[in-house]
Amino acid sequence: MDRRHFVKLSAATTAALLFSRIAHATVNGHLINTPDEVWAQAGANWFRLKSTGTGSFTYKDIEVSLNAYHNSNRVFIQSPVTALTAVRLKWKYSVKPSVKTLGDHWERTYGDAGWKNAGSHVKNAWYVLLYDERHTACFGVKTGCNTFCSWTVNPDSLELTLDTHSGGAGVELGTRKLHAADIITTESIPSENLFSTAHRFCKLMCEKQRLPKLPVYGINDWYYAYGNNSAKLIKEQTALMAELVTDTTNRPFSVIDAGWAVYSPYLPGDGGWADDFSKPNDKFKDMHAMAGDIVKLGMRPGLWTRPLCAKYNDSASLLAPKIKGRDDPKNPVLDPTIPENIERVKYNLSVYRQWGFELVKHDYSTYDIFGRWGFEMTDGMTQPGWTFNDKSKTNAEIISHLYGAIRAAAGDMYVIGCNTVSHLSAGMFELNRIGDDTSGKEWARTRKMGVNTMGSRIHQHNVFYAVDGDCVGLTSQVPWEKNKQWMQLLAESSAPLFISAEPAALGTDQKALIKQSFAQAAKVQPIGQPLDWLTNPLPAKWKLNNRDVDFDWD
Repeated sequence: MDRRHFVKLSAATTAALLFSRIAHATVNGHLINTPDEVWAQAGANWFRLKSTGTGSFTYKDIEVSLNAYHNSNRVFIQSPVTALTAVRLKWKYSVKPSVKTLGDHWERTYGDAGWKNAGSHVKNAWYVLLYDERHTACFGVKTGCNTFCSWTVNPDSLELTLDTHSGGAGVELGTRKLHAADIITTESIPSENLFSTAHRFCKLMCEKQRLPKLPVYGINDWYYAYGNNSAKLIKEQTALMAELVTDTTNRPFSVIDAGWAVYSPYLPGDGGWADDFSKPNDKFKDMHAMAGDIVKLGMRPGLWTRPLCAKYNDSASLLAPKIKGRDDPKNPVLDPTIPENIERVKYNLSVYRQWGFELVKHDYSTYDIFGRWGFEMTDGMTQPGWTFNDKSKTNAEIISHLYGAIRAAAGDMYVIGCNTVSHLSAGMFELNRIGDDTSGKEWARTRKMGVNTMGSRIHQHNVFYAVDGDCVGLTSQVPWEKNKQWMQLLAESSAPLFISAEPAALGTDQKALIKQSFAQAAKVQPIGQPLDWLTNPLPAKWKLNNRDVDFDWD
């Protein structure tokens, strides 16, 4: 069960070892400059734009321009009449067959991340790294961009697609000039390994960082309670786990997951989904008292929420259109382009602060906006043809506005994004869940979703955000021999450690390792590095605290 069912820039001398540039010499240190081709899409039709010779490309009312700015190339789009769905920039490159590539994902990974062979026409979200066993070339866009950007590496070309959809239709920009993205590139330098290059590139993409003041760790009830929680259960679990905490300068969090909010009245019992995230249900009653009890027990209170979940009796005028994946009448979704809805989201966050919570984990917003999970976005972000109330903003702008509202309303609370867009969360939220749910029921799921995502995205850690690989689901259903390795990786990698422990599964060995892991996770540590990530999508060899560690995930 899971919740969805309940550039340093440099000359191109070394880059030439990776690529044979066919046209346009590298200028001002950029690995790529003026594109060889520019295309625009309206509906399903693509049109090639004509170069003006001054960095601009035009077709009828459409203009795409590129301007060098510091260490990046800024892309601007104008289309006062045509509703644009995408723009594509193409550079001629000859890529060696031996080159391997690594890209990001739109939101979470789903056990599907890792290095791939070049020329496989993979859509690499946000950035792509190309490695030939000697050098690395990195191509990306800066975080916080206003379009969904993806890179495709072909045998003879490199392409950047900027998705400008608004909902499932083309954005109607009117007279507005859209600052679509800032392209940034870099290449490896002799003093760094592949991981270090990737980590440095993340710093170039994310110039404005927002990170926790101290490492974040703690507990969460989901992977043993799965929504069947209560104030009593939370207090008992917090008291039990607080006994294992030794660091009093950096206290852990006790995060209350789904199950605390008011349910729709027409839904039967525990089978229904909460729809009012400003009020606790009868199992909790007083959330201010609940937060206070957690503090008294020695931990810091955290809370899970679903910001775009509408109430069962909300006016249809407030709701996002029904589309495949977003058509369950029991789970209506708020339209995030309606100001009233944004005010509701902000109100709920302010309530959590008033209750005394110090961390909020917000979930489901990408699915609620697109009606698709990340792994389903192969042929598009969402079903075509529909629009939000506001058609003048791109999906990236709509999501960034929502995130900005959450950030502002959260104030000094830490924010964890879950099912959130990675490149738009970076620099906005202190933490981000980088993979799909792990499990308290089956080890195979934790291995697939947890280990894979840590191996492929930990180079983003403490740059984009603190990378949350999800919980250790410590239950009697998951082999302890495997779970203790997963706990060790999280505890010693400097990433957040959250443990979801079934009380009955806590024996002497489990308590001893939790106590040790909490002490490690509370301290600042070097970022763990996967050593075999080039060849193993489930890295088993890691450098943790300056020593090599081997794991057995099978």
